[in-house]
Amino acid sequence: METVAVIDFETTGLSPAMGDRATEVAVVVVADGKIVDRYQSLMNAGAHIPSFIESLTGISNDMIRKAPPAAEVMNALAEFVGDVPLVAHNASFDSKFLDAEWLRINQRRRQAFACSLLLARRVYPAAPNHKLGTLVSHLGLPSAERHHRALADAEMTAHLWVRMVSDIKRQYGLSAVPHEFLRTLQKVPKAQMDSCIDRAKQRLSR
Repeated sequence: METVAVIDFETTGLSPAMGDRATEVAVVVVADGKIVDRYQSLMNAGAHIPSFIESLTGISNDMIRKAPPAAEVMNALAEFVGDVPLVAHNASFDSKFLDAEWLRINQRRRQAFACSLLLARRVYPAAPNHKLGTLVSHLGLPSAERHHRALADAEMTAHLWVRMVSDIKRQYGLSAVPHEFLRTLQKVPKAQMDSCIDRAKQRLSR
């Protein structure tokens, strides 16, 4: 199974374009179907955390005041992740914050994201919904006691990712499931899944 870095951010809101900032980041490295490394840190971006976000995550303004500067954390993150392909649950959210925080320190993302949320909609259409906690419960995966903390959510996403890759390989008889192929699959309409898989088989058999 291809090595990937599963990333999760906690933030002050929904959009860096609206001035929201990251408050915590975690990355879980998955290699050969197992978690092999982790990075996690709170970060002080000088932004106020609204009370409802504090209630959701448990991350307080006092905790952030004592945290390392955002620039320091994001530089460490860049060194930790390197060029490893990225995965996130609802990657459109995490990629926006990663790009925005890296832009502040003149870093640029070089690798693409795969989205476990989009993939789950195609692989597990019968799930009650495709929220991370729901999928973890539905599939009987290891669950963190507290959701909405970056490391807990990254680890749950990592377990979901490993399960999805294994299920795709088994269900469709694929010898390998590259990150690039999964990024294609997550965009394919459900009605075109089989033809997309057939094309992948042809490419992988060459």
